[in-house]
Amino acid sequence: MSKRKASKYKIDRRLGENIWGRPKSSVNRRSYGPGQHGQRRKSKVSDFGIQLRAKQKLKGYYGDVTEKQFKRTYQEASKMKGDTGQNLIGLLEQRLDMVVYRAKFAPTIFSARQVVSHGHIYVNGVKCNIASRRVRPGDVISLGKKAKEMALIAEAQTLPEREVPDYVAAEGDKATFTRVPTLDEVPYPVKMEPNLVVEFYSR
Repeated sequence: MSKRKASKYKIDRRLGENIWGRPKSSVNRRSYGPGQHGQRRKSKVSDFGIQLRAKQKLKGYYGDVTEKQFKRTYQEASKMKGDTGQNLIGLLEQRLDMVVYRAKFAPTIFSARQVVSHGHIYVNGVKCNIASRRVRPGDVISLGKKAKEMALIAEAQTLPEREVPDYVAAEGDKATFTRVPTLDEVPYPVKMEPNLVVEFYSR
């Protein structure tokens, strides 16, 4: 598992958006970037800069995945039939750590990744500690015995700022991934533009 080197709220400030919709995000108080030069006048952003920002925002939302892993996911999406941007979102939503997050088994995508890597999650009754594992429609995700008693998971299930989406059927300590969602079904707190990510990698 890759280690996240930046504070998740610093990622928010760098992008200037509260990408996870968290009430404690510093962007809710100040929209400029971190550091002593955060408030300097913003120059005009090039097309490349706009595309790069869209990629960084999408990467950051899914737990700040590594560039190598993200690009590999894009390449897989580009080989599938249909719209590459939609395919990319579908593949990212099929990650095990994201399904755990969507089912409200963890308060953040980062804690969801940790819960998975510590062996607290089962897929179809089999323990899995690989956060990037691809979940298929019909797969049942469940919490291990110790996880059911964790305060972190109890807290996550009471969070008011997000709901379980339609493509994840959660009930108690189990959740079923029912289908691969389309872009408009994914409950992003901010606008995501996978078409710009496609343009970035198509250069």
